Amino acid sequence: MAKKSQNKNLHKAKTSKKDEYYTQLSDIEKELKHYRKHFKDKVVYCNCDDPRISNFFHYFSFNFEKLGLKKLITTCYKNQSMDLFSKHKSEKAIYLEYNGDKNGNNIPDPEEIGIVQLNGDGDFRSEESIDLLKQADIIVTNPPFSLFVDYVAQLIEYDKKFIIIGNINAISYKDCFELIKSDKMWLGYNTVRHFGQPDGSMYETARSFW
Repeated sequence: MAKKSQNKNLHKAKTSKKDEYYTQLSDIEKELKHYRKHFKDKVVYCNCDDPRISNFFHYFSFNFEKLGLKKLITTCYKNQSMDLFSKHKSEKAIYLEYNGDKNGNNIPDPEEIGIVQLNGDGDFRSEESIDLLKQADIIVTNPPFSLFVDYVAQLIEYDKKFIIIGNINAISYKDCFELIKSDKMWLGYNTVRHFGQPDGSMYETARSFW
């Protein structure tokens, strides 16, 4: 029994590790250039992103005015720091809200970014995250691959437009295949080939979906 429990924990840790890949900025720019007109006056929500390392947050905050965004919201899972640029971890989840440049330097300075502590853990399925989801027009992120089907189901349930990255094998998932077949989800323009982990390792089998 103990061995079974140990194996389960090891599998969980392995799955969690695979979910920690971060999208490279070059791949984001390459894909999102095709959708620029869709972002004007829209609230963008990145609900699986730590802004300290998320290139999605970087892309949208530095291109906020160019894209004509209305608002950018990002939520972080627990164990992220309240200090946007600190590497020290805490046990609190946060969400960030950016409404554009205020001092004219065209840079998202820390004092221009609203940082709010969440009561829960910041999971995209939590009540707090869903409340933020309801405010958004477009969801853009790299969700956990192990929860991809659940993640897409939530977006469909709340009738949200989205641009997300998933494992190439997601095409064969029954639920995803039905969405593609019924013209409710499409493959993106590019195969995303450069995912990085904090340890420097790379992952290369993913596609963007919208």
